[in-house]
Amino acid sequence: MGRIPGVGLAKGLSITLRHMLRKSVTQQYPEVKPDLPPRSRGVIALVEENCTSCMLCARECPDWCIYIDSHKETIPAPEGGRPRQRNVLDRFAIDFSLCMYCGICIEVCPFDALFWSPEFEYAEGDIRNLIHEKDKLAAWTPTVPP
Repeated sequence: MGRIPGVGLAKGLSITLRHMLRKSVTQQYPEVKPDLPPRSRGVIALVEENCTSCMLCARECPDWCIYIDSHKETIPAPEGGRPRQRNVLDRFAIDFSLCMYCGICIEVCPFDALFWSPEFEYAEGDIRNLIHEKDKLAAWTPTVPP
């Protein structure tokens, strides 16, 4: 049995006609914010108190877009103990022009310092302004869903 010529064309035109007859929906984006799914990935937020500068996130990042600087600080010893040292976070920055939003940094963080925030409005006019420091990353922490 042979194929009928033009069946594919008729099928394609029927789909086009069906879409043409539907009522279009206009999103009023800047005035009305879209309803996002509950765990949508937008931007990476930092809980600075939980970060111990272990550098796991920076080492595991396939794009090398996380920059961490820290220094050691001596904590006075309790009675009968010896003084301890801990890392103090000086700089934590993510270059979102390089980031591919894979989430590996969030998965490998053993101290729950990194989270996905549903914020998505952080576009910049200049690509050099997409390096966000720890204060900007910490500002997105309140928007992280529980």
